[in-house]
Parts: sequence; structure tokens; C-alpha cells
Amino acid sequence: MGQAMLLEFRAEELMASPPPAHRPVLLAEVLDGLRPRPGGVFVDATLGAGGHTEALLEATAPDGRVIGIDRDPLALGLAKLRLARFGERFVPVYGNHADVVRLAQRSGAFTIDGLVADLGVSSMQLDSPERGFSFRSDGPLDMRMDPAQPMTAAELVNTLAEDELRRLLRTFGEERRAPAVARAIVAAREKAPIETTGRLAAVVEGALGPAARRYRIHPATRTFQALRIVVNGELDGLERFVGDAFSLVRPGGRAAFIAFHSLEDRAIKQGLRALAERCVCPPG
Repeated sequence: MGQAMLLEFRAEELMASPPPAHRPVLLAEVLDGLRPRPGGVFVDATLGAGGHTEALLEATAPDGRVIGIDRDPLALGLAKLRLARFGERFVPVYGNHADVVRLAQRSGAFTIDGLVADLGVSSMQLDSPERGFSFRSDGPLDMRMDPAQPMTAAELVNTLAEDELRRLLRTFGEERRAPAVARAIVAAREKAPIETTGRLAAVVEGALGPAARRYRIHPATRTFQALRIVVNGELDGLERFVGDAFSLVRPGGRAAFIAFHSLEDRAIKQGLRALAERCVCPPG
């Protein structure tokens, strides 16, 4: 049985004794920005646990629709079960938000009233040790949002050359001491492959030394961020995604983008700036 199927079953297990409904941290701000009305059609490009979608479905009742896109089968399975009460008004779609135009149009939405994209990793993924996203609990060094992806974080850690690791950590984790971390990873994997989140965190912590423990975040935070971004291609086409999103939104419609680190924030702002600085109308 493939991992995607296992995650679907896991979703049903979780819903047998469901966790408290997840409330997105910026839900009020998103609703205020999108201004949903009855009958509206919206896209939640990063469905997750379905918090934004649930609120949009309630605000667009009785006949509004929300297309919820996610590449994580566990998240999609949970959202299907949690939002079943909305019937056909909720349209779950397995896929990547980078393909938002194709996925929305395939679901019958060629023009929408608004879109929300809550980027990055979800708390549900971080809280699942078997997914390998976090150093808080030991688990396999995986980090794939979509288990159908071929590359895991363990493969990156154990196969990249030291200079490539250094570049990855500096570029995507903004790790100031990337050379020391890359060097420590290479030395550790020569003894035995680094296959768990706990071992990688210990290697990074050892490389950065006692002084790193005085900072607000865990010493391995930037390393884990860098690996996760690369494994999932989180920045790939993000600027283009902004343009694609607005190509779907009708005149007067709105989009909300939530970013949690500077790399996402920069790409979103560049995409918005590109739309603001040039005419994107058809010739004539």
C-alpha cells in the first residue's frame, strides 16, 4: 500500500476522534479582506485542515462554492470528512497551488470572487512525527507534503555535496553559519546515514555549539526550513502563482496571501509589484 493511501486511512482514524476544529490565526483578517458574500465562488489554494474554507462556505451560504486545493492527502482526507456537511458546495481537489488555474478551471471555476493562500507548512504536518517535518519529536527524515514526490529530506542530507548543502542552507534557511552546519552533516553521514529528525537536529545543534541555544528559536530551525522548502519546491513559481491567482479573480474580487518567512513574503510582493507596474490587459 502506498503512503498516499496510508495517509487517507490516517485521516479517517483521526476523524473517528477528531481534534478540536483548527482556527487559522489570521481568519478574521482574511474574511475582512476577501469580503465574502452569499453565492460567491472562492478558491482556497492551500486547503490544509479547512479552516479558511469552512469560514468561506458559511459566509457564502446558501449557494456559494469553495474549491479547496491541497497536495497533502492527509489534509485533503481530513477536510473532506470535516466539511462533508456542506455537500457539493465544497469541491476538494488534490493538487499543487502552483497549478491553480488548471485545477480551478477543471472544477468549473473560470472566474472567481476571491482566493486565499496560506503558504508553508501546517501545524498538522508539524505535529505528525511520522511526516518528519519537525525536530520536536523523532521521526523519519521525510518532509514531503505530497508523498508521491520522489525526493525526501534524508536523500538531500545524505547525497548532496558539502558546497551544495552550504548553498541550500544559506539560500533557503538564511543560516548564517551554513558552512559549519554543512561540514558537520557531511562528517556525521560518513559514520552512518542521517535518517531521522532527531539525529539531524543533534548534528546541527552540535555544529552550532552552546551559544546557539541562547537564541529564541531552536538551533536546527533554519536547517529544517531550508530542507523542507527544497523538498517541496515551496518557492518554485511562487511569483507566477500570484499572477495566475489574479487571472482567475474577477474585476473587483480579492486575494489574500499569508506568508510566514521572508522568502515567501519577498516572492509574493514581487508578484504583486509586477502586476502593479505593467499593463496586463489583452492588446487593444
